[in-house]
Amino acid sequence: MIEAYKSGIPGNGKPFPDGAMMAKIHWEARKAEDQPGDPVVPGALHDTDFMVKDSKRFVDSGGWGWGEFEYDPASDSFRPGDENDSPPQAHDAKCGFACHTIVAAKDYVFTAYPKR
Repeated sequence: MIEAYKSGIPGNGKPFPDGAMMAKIHWEARKAEDQPGDPVVPGALHDTDFMVKDSKRFVDSGGWGWGEFEYDPASDSFRPGDENDSPPQAHDAKCGFACHTIVAAKDYVFTAYPKR
């Protein structure tokens, strides 16, 4: 994924290559009260998301497969997302497709790779 970003994808109009993978950790944002300037830092863990590009396997979801796992602080464990979560998650590899269609021109990826 990093090599694809470094090569200019998706800004160059090319899709991410098969085998590209991403993981995202969703934290509840909070302000760090003990630091100057009120920086926003991670608070409670909410969920983790995964994406994998396989254009043959995931033909009907833009070539991407998605997975979402909700964190349960009481048991300190994860469970697959379901229809009761926000947003609702189906039990298939297309759970992220509906939200990601608004970035179809970026090969369904929200995350930008900042210049370093």
